[in-house]
Amino acid sequence: MASHSDTLVVFFGATAGANGGKLGSDEREIILLVWQIVDLHEKKVGKLHKCYVKPDSLELTDQCKEETGLTVEDIIKAEPLDKVLQQFQQSVSSEVKSLGRSSFTLLVNSPLVIRQVLHPEASKKNLVLPECFFSFVDLRKEFHKCCPNAGPVQKQTLASMLEYVGLPAASEQLIGVKEVRSMVQLTLCILAEPYSHKFSCVETVNYKFDSGACCKTEPVDSETVIRARGLPWQSSDQDIARFFKGLNIAKGGVALCLNAQGRRNGEALVRFINSEHRDLALERHKHHMGCRYIEVYKATGEEFLKIAGGQISGTSNEVAQFLSKENQVIIRMRGLPFTATSQEVLSFLGPESPVTDGAEGLLFVKYPDGRPTGDAFVLFSCEEYVQNALKKHKQILGKRYIELFRSTAAEVQQVLNRYMSTPLISTLPASPIVPVPVLATQPFLPAATSTRDCVRLRGLPYTAGIEDILEFMGEHTVDIKPHGVHMVLNQQGRPSGDAFIQMKSADRAFMVAQKCHKKTMKDRYVEVFQCSTEEMSIVLMGGTLNRSGLSPPPCKLPCLSPPTAYAAFPTPPAILSEAALYQSPLLAAPRPPQTTVASPAHTLAYYPPQPHLYMNMNMNYTAYYPSPPVSPSTVGYFAAPPGAVAAAVAAPPHPAAASSVLSQPGALVRMQGLPYNTGVKDILSFFQGYQLQPDAVVILYNFSGQCSGEALITFPSEDIARRAVAERSNHPFYGQQVHLVLCH
Repeated sequence: MASHSDTLVVFFGATAGANGGKLGSDEREIILLVWQIVDLHEKKVGKLHKCYVKPDSLELTDQCKEETGLTVEDIIKAEPLDKVLQQFQQSVSSEVKSLGRSSFTLLVNSPLVIRQVLHPEASKKNLVLPECFFSFVDLRKEFHKCCPNAGPVQKQTLASMLEYVGLPAASEQLIGVKEVRSMVQLTLCILAEPYSHKFSCVETVNYKFDSGACCKTEPVDSETVIRARGLPWQSSDQDIARFFKGLNIAKGGVALCLNAQGRRNGEALVRFINSEHRDLALERHKHHMGCRYIEVYKATGEEFLKIAGGQISGTSNEVAQFLSKENQVIIRMRGLPFTATSQEVLSFLGPESPVTDGAEGLLFVKYPDGRPTGDAFVLFSCEEYVQNALKKHKQILGKRYIELFRSTAAEVQQVLNRYMSTPLISTLPASPIVPVPVLATQPFLPAATSTRDCVRLRGLPYTAGIEDILEFMGEHTVDIKPHGVHMVLNQQGRPSGDAFIQMKSADRAFMVAQKCHKKTMKDRYVEVFQCSTEEMSIVLMGGTLNRSGLSPPPCKLPCLSPPTAYAAFPTPPAILSEAALYQSPLLAAPRPPQTTVASPAHTLAYYPPQPHLYMNMNMNYTAYYPSPPVSPSTVGYFAAPPGAVAAAVAAPPHPAAASSVLSQPGALVRMQGLPYNTGVKDILSFFQGYQLQPDAVVILYNFSGQCSGEALITFPSEDIARRAVAERSNHPFYGQQVHLVLCH
């Protein structure tokens, strides 16, 4: 029997929009319910019931009117969904009881009416569905078990199944009535001889989403994973599970994606229990979460494990114990003072939102050297405590306001992985790359001239890379100067849709502007304008360029230490193919250093350059920002002691290396705990009176182009350095405690 039920309730529903195989794909509300009872013991049927449902939006699509024959007048006087569901529950329960039966199970011809219509609509309207809607039997799957030679389940229709068993189609014309009578007729047929089928394959709908951790060694089928894009930044895993209500998500199957700063980027990877549920999830593409539509795309198991994988490098017992607690709701706290203690956090949350196991329910996120990051995760045992805690959002702890929002076990793992992998001077192997201050003459910009040998590309797709631009340029690619493609980022570090290209001559630039203007790249047309290197340089330095003329940057002074300004000793020339001249500007993973390739077929030598990736800071900044070179394990840091570095600088392979601050005489001090927006001028002001020069300060940046919170300062002598460490260590620096360490 169906889940040991005595009775089947043959059930049908129709919406105000698409029906049939596309039922629920357009978010339209349900407007019709039809049902009829089948007694499994006596092989008898009950009365057929038909009920109209009044939707919130009294609008029917033309397709709905044609397929159902219904009009607005038919449903305008009907009851809303919650009332109709109450009537359904009372009617079925009464009829089942009158038959002397104790339980019933829904029988549908497709899971769409349950999974894609009723549950999503009830979730949006905050309705509690009767328990009977959390389990059902799919007639097509039962028929396939009974008649396996009839064809695959996906291709079965009521008409084809009736034809296979030799039954005529129902004669009724009314929508819903015809389908229910046909389903009842087919059910009675397979219950009888010679089939004597037993309904046993009961599908369920999860009552709630179970959060949890996912191990990187766990196999994840790529046919079960989707990527949701456009999520509100404050949405939690429970909000995402609610968006996919009706579909069963695997335990711990929601992984929120973070950006380079550790903040949510509006995307999530979701893993379902099987491919059928994943395919139904794809049908919810551009469905709405609140007032925002959500894009849903296929993803891979590898992508899911990359985000949600639970093997955290250097996992401590504290972290393992924190993640092992089940049936807990996780809250993330951001912006905590670095000196905040467990007791201060517990007092901040208050007695109305008690933390699970007290201080053991707190997990402070730290750098590998033990410095706090200002983030923490908190466990709560129930939703009531969570709601009370979220009321503390942006309240003050110490002198800082604290952000609170829902989190997940996957996000805990991501954040810990991100901070645990942050490079530190003391943990990196020796590297020939050393940081140097940015000079007033920017070494990576071409000499500014009025020769119009450049072109500007405007309106690029935000996903476009160097390879796309080269393909767009076509035959004109050969006229591009080596390393002459310059991508421009906006103030948030994202592609701005602009790029500059240096051509070999003004004539070639003119030709490109004529032939490539308004050509298409990835379904977008791109504008191409001829310009000069002077105009290009000013734009990359923060100015603007448009058809009405050139606007200079808001300030002519060069920025002393822009966020990702690096310089490195150049490597020996490598003989490479011409394609190697156009390296992708942003490396997603570490790459090994280029090795010399001896090939008589290629005689072009070049020095691996800094990737030309710029941020267009039209309002706030005045310098371009090249992206970090080589790999994240070497950029912007050095591991050798100052003496070794000085020895390396003593005979630099290139004159530019002689300007490194590390080669200057004096004592080196490492400064830790800096705010992420710190500039050289801020550090000089902090050390006012210690005889520092601007070129004595180097701020260190990570691979994402963000300040690592550390800087190196060269003092004129060791005595001055010791005095500065003694007097300024642990001194507030713009509201934060900084630490000073003398490098021996």
